[in-house]
Amino acid sequence: MAQQELKRDLKDRHVQLIAIGGTIGTGLFLGSGRAIQLAGPSIIFAYLIVGIACFFVMRALGELLLSNAGYQSFTDFAEEYIGPWAGYVTGWTYWFCWIMTAMADIIAVGVYVQYWFDIPQWIPALICLIVLLGLNLLTVKLFGELEFWFAIIKVITILALIVIGIILLVIGFQTDSGTVSIKNLWGHGGLFPNGISGFFLSFQMVVFAFVGVELVGVSAAETSNPRRNIPSAINKIPLRILFFYVGALFILLCINPWTELNAANSPFVKTFSLVGIPIAAGIINFVVLTSAASACNSGLFSTSRILFNLSGHKQGPAKFAKLNKNHVPSNALFISTLVLSAGALLSKLIPEQAFGIVTTISAICFIWVWSIILICHLRYRKSRPDLHEKSIFKAPFAPFINYVVLTIFALILIIMLFAEATRTALLLTPVWFILLFILYSFKKKKGVRLMSQNIHSS
Repeated sequence: MAQQELKRDLKDRHVQLIAIGGTIGTGLFLGSGRAIQLAGPSIIFAYLIVGIACFFVMRALGELLLSNAGYQSFTDFAEEYIGPWAGYVTGWTYWFCWIMTAMADIIAVGVYVQYWFDIPQWIPALICLIVLLGLNLLTVKLFGELEFWFAIIKVITILALIVIGIILLVIGFQTDSGTVSIKNLWGHGGLFPNGISGFFLSFQMVVFAFVGVELVGVSAAETSNPRRNIPSAINKIPLRILFFYVGALFILLCINPWTELNAANSPFVKTFSLVGIPIAAGIINFVVLTSAASACNSGLFSTSRILFNLSGHKQGPAKFAKLNKNHVPSNALFISTLVLSAGALLSKLIPEQAFGIVTTISAICFIWVWSIILICHLRYRKSRPDLHEKSIFKAPFAPFINYVVLTIFALILIIMLFAEATRTALLLTPVWFILLFILYSFKKKKGVRLMSQNIHSS
């Protein structure tokens, strides 16, 4: 029986905003507070380095996707250029990546709601998850529209912060923490107040902040014009993200001395409270709440599509390939939501540690996925020079830049090993890969056995 096909209802504006919505979320609005506490103002350089690295990952992804119209995701070319095991492990790891990321977003929803109501974190987290499931079961076009407007809200909020911050800088506005000034960047211990070690330790949360840039690859199967929309999205989004992240953080650190920001709370809410607009702080909290919900929405979308793709390649249960009447992989959505609900459980069991654990695991697994994309691109250039020469969207500075970015990712993992806050999660994550290799080995043996039986029976 042929696999049902996803409906190509996503337009260029949907693809652009899906990637922005999946990336500009909890990592910036909540996680940046933790990163600032580690690195101080040097956090801006950390975002620049990781952002540029992600741009080159996306350019490699774009060239690979457009080299074959049959590719629906990077699991397809992982299987072709590395081997079936790579498609299997990367596909399931990407699903796991977004499960962890969406868990962090669900946990953040609970944190934000506590700004207004003194209720356990897990209650609003669970309610949000149920609502998002209901919306995702409708049409992919509805998902695209919701994500478009969710992302618009985030973009407007960041632009408002930047504009207001520039005005406060020009007039030398006085807050309870002092004068709004560019001198706040280096006036409290310098640009590297915690030394080079603090700067390096911030990279885990910075990597987490950029997860989702590759979501344009997952949405490729449902865009109406991949050859036009994918290059457009890839070329525009990284620069926009760098602007939003670096611009927003620059303004935040000019308004607030880095020492005034709390790792457990959103620096955005803190900033608007500091400038004397209490009602604005409540509005911003609502915005970052919708932002977390938006990022979780992207997580549900991507996890369901990756399960659909795995099933189509006989690397997952066949029931995950079933589409409902709206051309949505409903079974895949249900199973992803069920696993995601563990995020609400973590909010109940370990509310203070939950966010740090899931963001670390997510960052590690995304580094695997991004590295696989770069390795596939290297093998594609070597094994298919004919396709590369005819490519309308060549990745710049390859293959040299591929090796540079892979080295950066390796260094980040080494840093995580030496950081107490991330060491445990780093040492536990290999368990996931060991489990996948065992399952793949079992699946491969089963396939060989069935083939042998068919040959004998014929």
